[in-house]
Amino acid sequence: MYLEIAMLAYIVVLFLTIRDIRIFKRTGYISYRKGALKGLAASSLVLIGAISIEVKPEIGLLIVLLGLSINRKGTREPVFTNAGTLDRFLGKTDYIKSCRLRKNREKAGITRK
Repeated sequence: MYLEIAMLAYIVVLFLTIRDIRIFKRTGYISYRKGALKGLAASSLVLIGAISIEVKPEIGLLIVLLGLSINRKGTREPVFTNAGTLDRFLGKTDYIKSCRLRKNREKAGITRK
């Protein structure tokens, strides 16, 4: 039973990490990049905990819990304005990176060659 709990935690952390990566690629917001990096570190720790469950289940679950606490995300920019539940679940955002970056380049006076 302990291994199933650990593997479920691992799958959830990986799903949230992939969702953060998708939102970062679509919007370019740095907070989602930081969340994805935290998710990678957390998934590694959860996997180590899942492996160590075979030796000592209590220590393995403690490591899994530490990995889940590392996966906590901070404050985020709002990226969903009128998306449905499934779109939010899958990380489909309303904002597109190219429009936002173009505006930032115009403000800064940067031109591409």
